[in-house]
Amino acid sequence: MKRIIVFVILFVTHSLLAQVKFEANVSKNNLGLNERVRIEFSMNEDGDNFVPPNFEASGFRVVGGPSQSISQSWINGRSTFQKSYTYILLPQKKGNLIIRQAVIEINGQLYKTLPIKINVTDAVNLPNDPNEPATVSADNNLYLVADISKTNPFVNEPITVVYKLYFSYNIGITNWRELNKPKYNDFWSQNIDIKQLVAEEGMFKGERYRYVILRKTVLYPQKSGKLEIEPLSLDIDCQVPRGRPNFFGQVQLVEDSKRVSAGSKVISVKPLPEAGKPDDFSGAVGKFNFKVTPSRTGLKFGESLDLDLSVTGTGNLKLFSLPKPVVPSTLEMYDPQHSEKVTTPLSGMTGSIADKYTIIPQSKGNFPIKSMRFTYFDLNSGSYKTITSPEIMLNVLDGPGITNSPPVASGSNKISVTANKAFAFIKQKTKLKPIVSEDFLGSSLFYSLLILPFLGIPALMLFRKRKEAEDADIVGNKKKKSNALAKKYLSEAQKQINNKEPFYIALEKAMHNFLKAKFSIETSDMSKDKISEILLSKSANQETISDFITLTENCELARYAPSTSVTIQQDYDKAVEIISNLEKQLV
Repeated sequence: MKRIIVFVILFVTHSLLAQVKFEANVSKNNLGLNERVRIEFSMNEDGDNFVPPNFEASGFRVVGGPSQSISQSWINGRSTFQKSYTYILLPQKKGNLIIRQAVIEINGQLYKTLPIKINVTDAVNLPNDPNEPATVSADNNLYLVADISKTNPFVNEPITVVYKLYFSYNIGITNWRELNKPKYNDFWSQNIDIKQLVAEEGMFKGERYRYVILRKTVLYPQKSGKLEIEPLSLDIDCQVPRGRPNFFGQVQLVEDSKRVSAGSKVISVKPLPEAGKPDDFSGAVGKFNFKVTPSRTGLKFGESLDLDLSVTGTGNLKLFSLPKPVVPSTLEMYDPQHSEKVTTPLSGMTGSIADKYTIIPQSKGNFPIKSMRFTYFDLNSGSYKTITSPEIMLNVLDGPGITNSPPVASGSNKISVTANKAFAFIKQKTKLKPIVSEDFLGSSLFYSLLILPFLGIPALMLFRKRKEAEDADIVGNKKKKSNALAKKYLSEAQKQINNKEPFYIALEKAMHNFLKAKFSIETSDMSKDKISEILLSKSANQETISDFITLTENCELARYAPSTSVTIQQDYDKAVEIISNLEKQLV
């Protein structure tokens, strides 16, 4: 008996000593917005398939790591093992941020760390260590500039905006991300693709810098007055030297980051002059040629011809319409086929636009197509110029004439071909119905209506049987009810599914409105902790709660991040699934 007790004690002790540990520890739980925090995920058994938390969703950006370390030792015949993954994080916002769980697989089982809460306050003054060598700062060595070709253009005159990132020779750029994309309200805009970033040299603030061109955009102002170009903002990761070179002349590099902005720009747009403006001016600005070309001028009755109107040159080719031909009523003209061959280099749009009309004559004879005028504003001379096409005469060789009606005797009633056509709507054939109609009693309709109720009884019984089966399906009915409730709250988001920013605003409101309807809480009380506390108290699943909070947090980030229609549809389907699951889980 004593041996059995000793064996049990040794077995339990060995089990406790062999217990797997997977923990997450941070260097500090309170830090300023400009401070960094180190997080270490450690385990006492070797594992596979390590999955770190989504740091960006938690409000952090990874600025270092992951770095991995492994240690193993033997003490008194006992083996100890330690493995860790370390990250350096930079907070992106203030408040109580939560780093979610990390996951790893050890001996075929999944282990998760506990969530860690970190309080981020305003930026703090970081003390300088007198024993630490001086480090070059990115603040005075990194600039984002927007070069604008012209700040006082005419309406529809092209201007270019070139965004350049200047950086000194003693720092290196490792990565950059767009925080705020510029918006060109009241401008027609076209971005020019930059296939490869190439560092060049140039002067900036009286000193020599390196720079790269990040973005090129061609703008056409659409109205006069002071128009604002919103700024481009970037988050730059860079490497800066620290201390003096070592014995071998190597310089130690440390990671740094800086947020830069090109600043907003104001463009003073001049209206086009009213003096000398023709009435048929359609808004063309630039330098153009105008041609009207028929495919042929002689044709037979029933044949067709193509009339091509084309404008070639440099200017706002996509922003005005071509004149429309005026033809006699005996020529049937169809709607045009519009085509464009336009490229947009840094100097502005160049190429051609064209309208092709198909015309079919309705009788023989000679028919003129009147000359057409095309007017544009010439930027070089600052005046309006008009190009007039020549008149085109079409010769239709055969077919019915216009005045082929026979002569009418004097004193008789004048009945012309036109008058005869006025009565063409009168029917040429009659449909007679008998005056005496068949009695309803004993008719086919009578017997059909008499038999119809008896035929409807089996259909009614089948319907009732199916209804009873559906009512008995409690799980299926609850699922349908949950999905219907989810779609009710998400109806506005579904309407905006093709518009990214309104969609995510409506999606976030729908998630909050669901909680307000279920628990009568105000929007001001909807913190992550409060939501987790309420849902846990109502026996909601932990995974569903995490999905709910993650989706609401990602809504604001998704408004400005690049996304596709597939991503938006996946977020909508995820929201339907979360609300349906909560409706089934809440008690």
